[in-house]
Amino acid sequence: MTVFDHVPGLAIAALAGAVVGLERQWSGHADGPAARFAGFRTFTLLGLLGGIGGGLLEAGEPALAAVLVGGAAALVVAAYARASRTDVDGTTEAAALVVLAAGTLAGSGQLGLASGLAAFTGLLLVEKSRLHAFAARLDGADLRAGIRFAAMALVVLPLVPVGPFGPAPGVRPRELWALVLFFSGLSFAGHIARRAVGVKHGLWVAGALGGLISSTNVTLTFARASREPDAPSRALGVGTLAANLLLFPRVAAATAVLNWPLGVELLPRLLPAFAVLAAATAWGVWRTPAHHGASPASVNPLRVGAALQMAALFQVVLYVVDAAQAWFGQAGLLTSAAALGLTDVDALTVTMARGLGARAGLEQAAQAITVGILANTLLKAGVAAVVGRGAFRRLAAGTLAVVALVMAGLLTFG
Repeated sequence: MTVFDHVPGLAIAALAGAVVGLERQWSGHADGPAARFAGFRTFTLLGLLGGIGGGLLEAGEPALAAVLVGGAAALVVAAYARASRTDVDGTTEAAALVVLAAGTLAGSGQLGLASGLAAFTGLLLVEKSRLHAFAARLDGADLRAGIRFAAMALVVLPLVPVGPFGPAPGVRPRELWALVLFFSGLSFAGHIARRAVGVKHGLWVAGALGGLISSTNVTLTFARASREPDAPSRALGVGTLAANLLLFPRVAAATAVLNWPLGVELLPRLLPAFAVLAAATAWGVWRTPAHHGASPASVNPLRVGAALQMAALFQVVLYVVDAAQAWFGQAGLLTSAAALGLTDVDALTVTMARGLGARAGLEQAAQAITVGILANTLLKAGVAAVVGRGAFRRLAAGTLAVVALVMAGLLTFG
């Protein structure tokens, strides 16, 4: 290895330090009476020191590398020990240690990891105000929910037996618990997103965030709201379209995570309807004045009870659809999918992705999911038409009916 082979690593190491140091200098932490120990130049040199240490490690000189990087780390620790007498904030010193680590990785040839680490550190520092504002929106329930989810994933999941138990297709407890985690995590992500965004961006954002959990619930809630005197019917209709728009990427993402080949097979069947609904939603947002509002509230951010019910429903549906396919073939599979789509598209998606996709074949499984989404879309179009009023009825019910026609056309002629 020549000296020139070390140049990219040293360059990335120095750049990593420069990125973080520039932010520290720009934010005022390197100047004034409360300045910390390092700014743009010091951070760049720390990155270079880490890069040299990584190069020495790669060259088979671990003792020299340890002395060099350890000395730089000791300098950072000494700086914090002095500064902490008046200010316990250690963000700059922690960033300096990360720069040393990134520089060492870069010097040892891990260029991509070092670059990503430096970029992420810089982003955390730049977005300080937004991160603090986001944390201020969280309450005790959010924190407890996060800790519970971590316990469910890290403690409970490894203890659940794998299975299968019982007659075919069998009960697999660990897979069922993984599904509970998946949908509880999805609900928690939607809850945190609502906390982060707030209600200032209008009903279409509220509807979209609510659609992460249940587009049917948003459709019914907004349809009822449209009946109130002076209700912003058009804005409620746009929020309903946004909620239904999120159904398609949610189903596609869940399918891809659980069964990648089925997700690839399903995607072309969803794209045309998604495109129609996306265009209608964008047009509605553009033409409709903003009205502030909140998506349907979630008392329990994790919604573990609902996730447990979904997992139990999945197991029941797995047996029912398996029997329907065995007795009636493709017709039984599609009829079961349509019936299930009226109540729970997620359970249908999981059933096809994890239970019957391999046995039924990718094409038939994708067709069954499409039929379920079609049935669900028709149901919500009916809810919007019957329960909704005024502009809400025309916009939401009319658009959902067109989306259903597109999906039906694909199923018939596709």
